[in-house]
Amino acid sequence: MADDSPRPDTDTEQPLIAHLAELRDRLLRCLACVFVIFLGLSVFANDIYALIAGPLLAQLPDESSMIATEVASPFLVPFKLTFFAAVFVSVPYLLYQAWAFVAPGLYQNERRLVLPLLSSSVLLFYLGCAFAFFIVFPLLFAFLTSTAPVGVTVMTDIGHYLNFILKMFFAFGIAFEVPIAIILFVYTGLASVESLARKRAYIIVGAFTVGMLLTPPDIISQVLLAVPVWLLFELGLILGRFVKRRAEDTVEDSSSATE
Repeated sequence: MADDSPRPDTDTEQPLIAHLAELRDRLLRCLACVFVIFLGLSVFANDIYALIAGPLLAQLPDESSMIATEVASPFLVPFKLTFFAAVFVSVPYLLYQAWAFVAPGLYQNERRLVLPLLSSSVLLFYLGCAFAFFIVFPLLFAFLTSTAPVGVTVMTDIGHYLNFILKMFFAFGIAFEVPIAIILFVYTGLASVESLARKRAYIIVGAFTVGMLLTPPDIISQVLLAVPVWLLFELGLILGRFVKRRAEDTVEDSSSATE
């Protein structure tokens, strides 16, 4: 008796299976990259923590030091930081794998936009973290340690400090992505440069509000986050105008070619 059941459409299933297999392979490469870098950095786990703790240690009085209030903290906290450092170092490779996966499905004009945006977003995130480490942390910790009441010895727990700096790195790294967000808004038509410029006052207030939510409750860190966001907003408007002109020129060239 012949089998009358419908046969699977291999022409449509095979590309899906191939895409899933490629996605799996690229995810495994990403995990392998992070793991290998983590193994390499784990030898220097304590040195990495000492480097990250430098801005606070430089501001502590001579009789103060950092402490570990949990039994396993002296071992776990440096390795936790090392893992995040491995991810931080791996970001360019991780984004390359993401780009290699989605690029075949993009149009040529989309590729010309997405690749520079990915590269710029990585650079801006790194710049945000560097700004936090070299500019914000010294000023912030100098202010916070100087406000301790008489008789109070500043002794920060290493686990709490790690959580604090990771939050600050994330806040400043994301805040520095403002130009990328504006370019995407303008390119996709969600907003125009002119409408964003008219809302400048609201953006500035929003920057200070975000600074209040993402940073400690002190005016220094809030201002140090809000002011760069405002300046990057202005930079985003300039780049948005450039992207808009490029998009209009591309449309005109396409229209001329079809005619």
